[in-house]
Amino acid sequence: MNPKIISDEPINMYDLNKELKKIRKREEEANIRSAKTGEYLKNFLVLKQGDADALRKELNELNVPRLKDVHVNKLVDILPETVDEVKLTLNKYNVSISKENYKKIVNSINKFRNTS
Repeated sequence: MNPKIISDEPINMYDLNKELKKIRKREEEANIRSAKTGEYLKNFLVLKQGDADALRKELNELNVPRLKDVHVNKLVDILPETVDEVKLTLNKYNVSISKENYKKIVNSINKFRNTS
């Protein structure tokens, strides 16, 4: 069986969990990969699905220059607490963001972190 890639877009762990639930409903028996992935997600998901969606929307609405979906999804996954942690999270992507925007990102994330 050769699966066909329909689209290639970044998703966060919360979206992955939602898709995994759909697969589990469709499949009678989960394979080892989906079981391990589900176990991992169960241990690391902090927010509720609705809060994760709202956070992603809020981060996108900040209109931070050069901040793309892949960056936003990584921030939703990691939920950094400080400006330094945001810098470390985005360090791999070689994206430059102003200090003001780093603070906006941290404030948005902490708002959602404190509600869960």
